[in-house]
Amino acid sequence: MRGRIELTGMRFIAHHGCLESERLEGNEFKVDFSCEWDTAAAELTDELDDTLDYSHVYAVIAREMAVPSRLLEHVAGRIADALREEIPGLEHFEVSIYKKNPPVGGECEWAKVSTVR
Repeated sequence: MRGRIELTGMRFIAHHGCLESERLEGNEFKVDFSCEWDTAAAELTDELDDTLDYSHVYAVIAREMAVPSRLLEHVAGRIADALREEIPGLEHFEVSIYKKNPPVGGECEWAKVSTVR
């Protein structure tokens, strides 16, 4: 039985961006994670060992968000690669990163980049 597990609205202050000021001052970022996961065993046993450990997903994302990058695409790719490497059975998932008030020369609340594996 496949289910969907999501972590949404994870917030970080990070130092991603092409401008030097972005990397020095930092900015607010949000990250969403969504995956398909076999939930059958957990539905029966009520045991954490039988499902995806959200805290492990969060820890991987937080670690990668702490590494400055110029492009959100690069951050999203690093997060996706690390999740796939560290979480056995994680196959179909999406990571979205939102950057608050990106420097686009006009009003823009968030820039968003997503990667799907």
